[in-house]
Amino acid sequence: MKPWLDLDWRLPRLRRDALAVWRRNFLVWQRIIGPALVLNFGEPLIYLLGLGLGLGAFVGEVGGLPYLAFLASGIVASSAMVTVSYEGMYSVYTRMVPQKTYDALLATPLDIDDILAGEMLWCASKGVISAAAILLVAAALGVVGGFGALWALPVVFLVGLAFAGPAMAMSAVAGNYDFFNYYFVLVVTPMFMLCGVFYPLDTLPAGVQSLAQWLPLTHAVALIRPLVLGLPSSDVLLHLGVLFAYALGFYLLAVALVRRRLIV
Repeated sequence: MKPWLDLDWRLPRLRRDALAVWRRNFLVWQRIIGPALVLNFGEPLIYLLGLGLGLGAFVGEVGGLPYLAFLASGIVASSAMVTVSYEGMYSVYTRMVPQKTYDALLATPLDIDDILAGEMLWCASKGVISAAAILLVAAALGVVGGFGALWALPVVFLVGLAFAGPAMAMSAVAGNYDFFNYYFVLVVTPMFMLCGVFYPLDTLPAGVQSLAQWLPLTHAVALIRPLVLGLPSSDVLLHLGVLFAYALGFYLLAVALVRRRLIV
């Protein structure tokens, strides 16, 4: 394989044709919508009931909030990370390699830029679906701060874009499905535990807090929690900027890696 500097780093073209890839994935997803929705609703319900109500009875308040509310607002963000990571790795890899769906798409007027942009949009859309399910469950449990919580969904879309790029980059270099275990163990799980989903960042050692500030989930939680709970937000532009930088930077990397895998 070519060295990193020999990758094709041309800026991708953004065309409306990417929506055709999004639509294709949506039509396939419709066929399994039943099991997909059960997963989207069932898993957060277990988390919120088991941890939010069960553990919350012992914890009481965290950061001045009932633990159930604190946890629910964090899981809205983390669920987008997990859902998008699965879609961007397992599903994208399946379409790229075993099914050779990308080969078929490249036989049409679509190019790699269109395919990857469509995949990014679809991954982010899956994140919104997952987050919306959790919001409904949280609302049913009475921990959502009103209709303003719906503003969290556009933010979740950006969060989805931020996590789609890294996941697709992993798909572009993966040799098999087992390769994705590295990403989940070394990237997803640490963020899940360290970025403020289950407890405030200020309870961590100073060095870990500094590290967490470089992680996209930290900024996702910081944006989404106030929106879900109806609280004031701070440093909004900073958090949005970090998520946008992750989305753009890893999208460019994913396109370059997929170009190498499929063309060279």
